[in-house]
Amino acid sequence: MRKGEVMKQQQSEVAQGQRFEFGANWLRFLDVLNSDRVCLAENSLKEMLEMEDLHGKTFLDAGSGSGLFSLAARRLGARVHSFDYDPQSVACTAELKQRYFADDSQWVVEPGSVLNQGYLDRLGKFDIVYSWGVLHHTGSMWKALENIAPLVARRGGKLFIAIYNDQDGLSRRWRLLKKVYNKLPQFLKTLYALLIMGPRELKFLALHCLKGDPRGYFSNITHYSESSLRGMSYWHDLIDWIGGYPFEVAKPEEIFDYYRKQGFNLEKLRTSAGGIACNEFVFNAPKEEGE
Repeated sequence: MRKGEVMKQQQSEVAQGQRFEFGANWLRFLDVLNSDRVCLAENSLKEMLEMEDLHGKTFLDAGSGSGLFSLAARRLGARVHSFDYDPQSVACTAELKQRYFADDSQWVVEPGSVLNQGYLDRLGKFDIVYSWGVLHHTGSMWKALENIAPLVARRGGKLFIAIYNDQDGLSRRWRLLKKVYNKLPQFLKTLYALLIMGPRELKFLALHCLKGDPRGYFSNITHYSESSLRGMSYWHDLIDWIGGYPFEVAKPEEIFDYYRKQGFNLEKLRTSAGGIACNEFVFNAPKEEGE
């Protein structure tokens, strides 16, 4: 699928309420991006990959979104290839490259789909394949999980993914709420998100408004644990959660079993403790035959 075709299909899905505008949300996130957030993103990569730097490594960011983790990987020394299905997410990543690594030949940014086998076949293999919170939004999660496996280098390669936790009936209700959000006219979406937030979050927002600092609520780096650990913004992560559609989920053991059958070994796991967040997995690639 060519660049123009990717954009046309994505725009058609958004217009029909079948897909959330992930990239539009991440463009707004760039307004609050700062050095502290970038450092947190770097630290989260180092912690989960158990590496102090990525010098000499190749890093594939499959579904780069805001581009924050492509930037973190590049700053840690990796040669980075970023792609995303959403044209505005591609624009976000390109903007971060321009800000921090203008004219850098060691960082490629382009449109692409994890469901486009022809595109993936041209990429080659990478020491680290990273896809955080992406594959469950493709509309074909298990196919996406299958497609990224061959991209991991077979000697020392790592696969780092994050997939929404399956909460059975609660997950089905969330899928319905997300579907409704994407069918709403734009001017109602923020109100809908505020209503879903619940009384606790509305209380925090009201307190910031009384202080004359509503923006402080939306940009607070410490307000939400998972967001703060990764350098993300609570508000933009919240909108991504409420609007994020298509939406699929999996139990941790399902992801483990799927990749175990393909010869991958689980190196590190961080679960959502049964909550609505993502379970994070770092797998080591299968060994070469004869090893």
